[in-house]
Amino acid sequence: MIRPLDGITVISLEHAVAAPFCTRQLADLGARVIKVERPGSGDFARGYDQRVNGQSSHFTWINRSKQSLALDVKQPLAKSALLELLKTADVLVQNLAPGAAARMGLSYEVLKTHNPQLIVCDISGYGADGPYRDKKAYDLLIQSEAGFLSVTGTPDTPSKSGISVADIAAGMYAYTNILAALMLRGKTCKGSHIDVSMLEAMGEWMGYPMYYAYDGAPPPPRTGASHASIYPYGPFQAGDGKTVMLGLQNEREWKAFCDTVLLQPDIAIDARFDSNAQRNANRAALQAVIVETFAALTAPQVVARLEAAGIANARVNDMADLWQHPQLQARERWRTVATPAGDVPALLPPGVNSAFDYRMEPVPAVGQHNAAILVELGWSAEQAAALQNSPCA
Repeated sequence: MIRPLDGITVISLEHAVAAPFCTRQLADLGARVIKVERPGSGDFARGYDQRVNGQSSHFTWINRSKQSLALDVKQPLAKSALLELLKTADVLVQNLAPGAAARMGLSYEVLKTHNPQLIVCDISGYGADGPYRDKKAYDLLIQSEAGFLSVTGTPDTPSKSGISVADIAAGMYAYTNILAALMLRGKTCKGSHIDVSMLEAMGEWMGYPMYYAYDGAPPPPRTGASHASIYPYGPFQAGDGKTVMLGLQNEREWKAFCDTVLLQPDIAIDARFDSNAQRNANRAALQAVIVETFAALTAPQVVARLEAAGIANARVNDMADLWQHPQLQARERWRTVATPAGDVPALLPPGVNSAFDYRMEPVPAVGQHNAAILVELGWSAEQAAALQNSPCA
């Protein structure tokens, strides 16, 4: 079975989340991803925690199906090996500190002279130019800089996302830009340079609140788990103490909600609630009506009414619930992936494709593939071993 990126070789100078998330998705599609790591410690994300059989949760998530090449690229012999790889590679991805790749002679302008078809993707906090170019950037800092914290949390407490949303956004745009660059290269036979900024990735994702606050208008308020501008849309407690999440999108659903869930048809035409704008402006009054109705029902009974009315709803799950989610099990979305500390379950990438299966191969140990990769370059087994074992490799 042929995968979309079979035959594509990606070299990645990566750490943390943004670049590894991008390259793992390329590997999912069949690309050979050679992850260049520090000898000994490797990608510092390996040490974030020990939650997966003694391994990092972040690292296990985004580093399967890769080969690990341990090189200290500041050393001449190691750098020469990297440059040899780049002469025939298809893609270089890097998210080193600002300017670090260029200082090592790994800028697109230098590399394209040796490999005109090479695609170079640089991922950074703020981009390759501008006054913030050299500013350090981490996920939470970009969430803050992009205004994400201003719209997330409760009225009293701004809150960061529970996942690395800025890193993931940048990784996604790096991934899609690389796919586009590969398609373009197929037409022009030329490589290209991709400059992905975490700030710009989050800026795109902040489009709704930005336009909501267009031309000096007030921004959307922080409303916890409720929607900032649609009501009712969010969590409501039932009489058994359990929480039901529900969401209405239009006036047809609002009428059905009043008729079938609240059993109060007249509420639908109450002047305080007869449009989303009015419901949003009178949240407290409408919340009191909903909570009073739900207080006499268990959560399953509320869900049954919502289903009968065709109103979207969901359970408020935790991680244990997600591991056991019946829909993921029914669709056979779980596979087993090997790691240096034993097999672990892993979700298949989103998107079921009838033409191919995703690549789901092991998470590598640091430097696990040094000998195999260097021998491919024409190095002897002794030379490869000497480089791997050198204290300044």
